[in-house]
Amino acid sequence: LIEYGGRVRRVYLPATLGTLASAYVAGRFESGYAAHAVTPAIREWYVEGDAEELEYAAMSEAADASLRLLAGELAAEARYENCRVVVAADVEESCVSPDAGDAAIARSSVRLVCTVPLSAVVSVHIDEDAPAVRSAVAAAIRALPAADDGDDDAAFVLDEARSHELLWFDATELVDLI
Repeated sequence: LIEYGGRVRRVYLPATLGTLASAYVAGRFESGYAAHAVTPAIREWYVEGDAEELEYAAMSEAADASLRLLAGELAAEARYENCRVVVAADVEESCVSPDAGDAAIARSSVRLVCTVPLSAVVSVHIDEDAPAVRSAVAAAIRALPAADDGDDDAAFVLDEARSHELLWFDATELVDLI
């Protein structure tokens, strides 16, 4: 755990293998990065959830945001693989700001207002390298626009990708993941 002068907060940074590699080279995630954390909106939505369930909900919304990053990479023809990535980091509370702009998409949306060094990363969560998982993620990327428009069949396709849990890796394994 990183020692800070203030209160520490866990944030979940949606990423792709490409953005993860860029952060590794830079040694940090930049200020302004869209992230996810347990917010008052998450607490209100999951009234009966314990701390672990609330953290899982925030991480799940970060995984959904990773799908959107993958869709952007696909549109730019700059993608690595159809692989959701979520980076968990512990940061000082003052580094996290509410992000009302993304609240319509995710209750856990926050924005980093300081850089987050790689030393703050506690774990990395990545899709399993299995054909069924990669296929489900690819289908979810294609279904995003229709799901955003309220298409129930497209929402089901997104749920199929969500049914695949991300694998957990310790921060010390970051270089091997890239």
